[in-house]
Amino acid sequence: MSIFKNEITIESREILNQYLSAYEYRTSGLSFSSLYMWREQNEFSWEIIGDYLLIAGLSHLEIDKHEYFLFPPLTKTGSYEPESLRKTLHEARRKFKEKESGFTIRLLPVHMQKIIEDACPGEVEFISDRPNYDYLYLKQDLIDLKGRSYHAKKNHLNYFLNNYEYQYVELTPNMLDTVMVFLKEFNARKVIAPHEMKWLLMETDAMRDVVLNLDKLNYIAGAIVIDGKVEAFSIGGRLGEKTVTVHVEKANSSIRGLYPAINNEFCKHLDDSILYVNREEDMGITNLRKAKLSYKPIELVEKYIVNFKKEN
Repeated sequence: MSIFKNEITIESREILNQYLSAYEYRTSGLSFSSLYMWREQNEFSWEIIGDYLLIAGLSHLEIDKHEYFLFPPLTKTGSYEPESLRKTLHEARRKFKEKESGFTIRLLPVHMQKIIEDACPGEVEFISDRPNYDYLYLKQDLIDLKGRSYHAKKNHLNYFLNNYEYQYVELTPNMLDTVMVFLKEFNARKVIAPHEMKWLLMETDAMRDVVLNLDKLNYIAGAIVIDGKVEAFSIGGRLGEKTVTVHVEKANSSIRGLYPAINNEFCKHLDDSILYVNREEDMGITNLRKAKLSYKPIELVEKYIVNFKKEN
């Protein structure tokens, strides 16, 4: 089931980007590269209602239930007008109700709280969504790994550099077969909760499509090849003018230092205009949170859930 009438497709990129790029949202989910990558797993759909473009999707973070939600409304002009936004949100609420779905806005950046409150005064409450906070880093920090706080990362990276011969190469569609072999082996090594494995398998399906369409979609992607075999890869996309979001990073965990190496090489090969790296959220997974914090983010980009009070 989809809430709105349009799907996320390669052909819809131009119109979506007109809205995604008009305002500084700063959150990883509000980029075409992210929306396209996860479009099927999250049943993303979109529609222009009034002055705004709305995107609906399915949340997978709750183990016991999956609920549809609304992304923050997107503006084409770079500004929001309270009355027109209110009308759009009430129409969206009606459409959700038609599909017998609850209605919440998720992934709302903290700087948009006042925009929603001004449009719907007294109608909403905001709840901090810590599992969905983005981790933002300085690109140069991830390249240099300077200082005591990065000592362990530097040691693991140096071990890899001193003990393995490798190539860092641009990931291309003709590498699909070897990427899929890598992912099959990667998934087989995982011992994780069933709901996490389900997401991992959905992610694998998304990777197949993304790698096939790397050339069409302007993803930024690279891989580490050892003895002719892909052992790590990273795929990212632009988020504004100065930031790249890392959507996927995978490495053979049995090779010491490979995770720091793929992160380091990916950052080294980014365009000079890129100053920041957004490594997305931790989804409330303990080990993932620990790993993301260990790279010393300069900011946790806050996101909120917006609940609408029941109608009288």
